[in-house]
Amino acid sequence: MGQAKELKQRAQKIGEMLDEFYEETPIPLDHKDAYTLLVAVLLSAQCTDARVNMVTPDLFELADNPYDMVELDVEQILGAIRSCGLAPTKAKRIHRLSEILIEDYDGQVPGSLKEMKKLPGVGHKTASVVMCQWFGEPAFPVDTHIHRLAERWGLSSGKNVKQTEKDLKELWPKEQWNRRHLQIIFYGREYCPARGHQIEECPICSLVNK
Repeated sequence: MGQAKELKQRAQKIGEMLDEFYEETPIPLDHKDAYTLLVAVLLSAQCTDARVNMVTPDLFELADNPYDMVELDVEQILGAIRSCGLAPTKAKRIHRLSEILIEDYDGQVPGSLKEMKKLPGVGHKTASVVMCQWFGEPAFPVDTHIHRLAERWGLSSGKNVKQTEKDLKELWPKEQWNRRHLQIIFYGREYCPARGHQIEECPICSLVNK
């Protein structure tokens, strides 16, 4: 059997297992619209989703739209998000991107990957998350956890997140990308952690290491 075909079959089997484990794929970051999701995803860099969900209620009580956010000064934003990693930088970026949304996009988050990536602090992964989780556009955001699992499962060479994203997009049909992204995150947290990982207790690793 050719290597490419074998890899496709492995991905298909892993996909079937992920569907069994996670039929529902709720978005892990609390939000109510594209703006609050964008801010939450920006905050999630170097910070757990659980921590983000702890700080966003206070932040969004102060301001849950760009017009109210720009009325705050950066110190007020920082006060609400201080327990998140890189908080001073994130506070400045949230304030500035809110200004840009008002100046250039009538206060709306643009539904385009290219336009969203122009915003301060919004890289490819952050924009991809918002595109797939809010706008429903096919995307496969790859964070360090997905990057690690893809290499561990032999689905990617693991050279970098850009290569991993390309590899995973080739292995699964476009209509599966959005849910696979979330399923892998959920699976990694529950069965395939970075530290203390036990192959025999991890169904997918048990499969691929036979």
